[in-house]
Amino acid sequence: MAQRIAEGGIRHHGVLQAIATVPRHAFIDAGLSAQAYEDSALPIGNEQTISKPSIVAKMIEALLKTKPKLGKVLEIGTGCGYQAAVLSLLADDVYSVERIRNLHDSARAKLRPYRISNLRLIYGDGIRGLPQAAPFDGIILAAAGLGIPDPLLDQLAIGGRLIAPVSRSETEQQLLLIERVSSQRYQRTVLDEVFFVPLQSGTI
Repeated sequence: MAQRIAEGGIRHHGVLQAIATVPRHAFIDAGLSAQAYEDSALPIGNEQTISKPSIVAKMIEALLKTKPKLGKVLEIGTGCGYQAAVLSLLADDVYSVERIRNLHDSARAKLRPYRISNLRLIYGDGIRGLPQAAPFDGIILAAAGLGIPDPLLDQLAIGGRLIAPVSRSETEQQLLLIERVSSQRYQRTVLDEVFFVPLQSGTI
C-alpha cells in the first residue's frame, strides 16, 4: 500500500514509513479486512468513514512540508484512530478530539494494545479545538465545514500549518492548506478536490 501511495506522488519518507508501519486492518471491522489495504474510504459506523490511505498521506505530508517530524499536532475527528496512530509516528505529541462517544471509546480500545505514549484522545467538540494544549504546530481536520472554525485558526502556532477539507457546495469540497505567517496573517493554498463527511458541532 505504501508503495502504491509513493507511486501516486507522496515523497516524504517518514510519511511512507508510517503508512507502512500502522496496520490499517486493525482499525476497521473484521468483515472489511479484505479491503483494508485498498486505497478506498471504508465505513466505521455512526455514518463516518476511515479516509483513503492516499488522502491521509497527502494531508500529513502537507503538514510536514520538508520537516522530518512535527512538534505538537491537533487532530479533529479521531474516527477509528487510524490517522492518529500514523500521526503519532510523525509528531512529538498528538491530541485527537472526537465528538461521537461510540467512536471515541472504540478508537481508545483499538489503540490501547499499541501503548502509544505521545497520543492523547479527547472526547469533545472539535470545532472548539483544545485551547488548554495550544498552540499547535499542525492541525488536521477529518471532516469538511463551510470554513475553518476561528478557534482552530487562533490555536495554530505562528509558522504552523492547518489542513482541512472545506465545502464549496453540497457536492464540492476542496482540500485547503493554511499557513500562519504572523499573528494576524494566514496564507491559503488549495491542494485538491476531496470528499469528506461533514464537520459538525457539539457532542453525541
